[in-house]
Amino acid sequence: TTMVMVPQVVDAVSIPVIAAGGIGDGRGMVAAFMLGASAVQLGTRFLVAHECTIHQNFKNAVLKARDIDTTVTGQITGHPVRTIRNKLTRLYDKAEKEETSKDQPDFERLEAIGKGALRRAVIDGDMDAGSMMSGQIAGLVKTEQSCEEIIQELMSESQTVIEQQKKAFI
Repeated sequence: TTMVMVPQVVDAVSIPVIAAGGIGDGRGMVAAFMLGASAVQLGTRFLVAHECTIHQNFKNAVLKARDIDTTVTGQITGHPVRTIRNKLTRLYDKAEKEETSKDQPDFERLEAIGKGALRRAVIDGDMDAGSMMSGQIAGLVKTEQSCEEIIQELMSESQTVIEQQKKAFI
């Protein structure tokens, strides 16, 4: 996870490290910086930005999601993807288990199941057969806001957390 990997990567390299994954509010940002990250990257939080052009059905799914509503598919292929659970993920999980039990997995079968799935979610708003890529952080995302509002909220929360920690250590 991000909180485990960031300090290890920071210690191993001499270039700036950008923390990504599981960061969705000011607390997560401050934690990443305290672990040595030079910057943070947020994905899921910005899926529900007004400026994001994904289908409203996809945004609504993120807004309703809890941290336990995501799953990882594609592990057998070496290309894992975290998505919000739906009919597609259940079909893919079943097929992936079947292929894992074989000596020679049929990767083309798995590819065929996922082909066009991102477009079905992002463009068509198909919440059953679409791949709604989202992190577990969706459980923290509850409102659709502008990018400006998201960034302002992140900065304000970060400052609040830092001030609270200063008081705790003084």
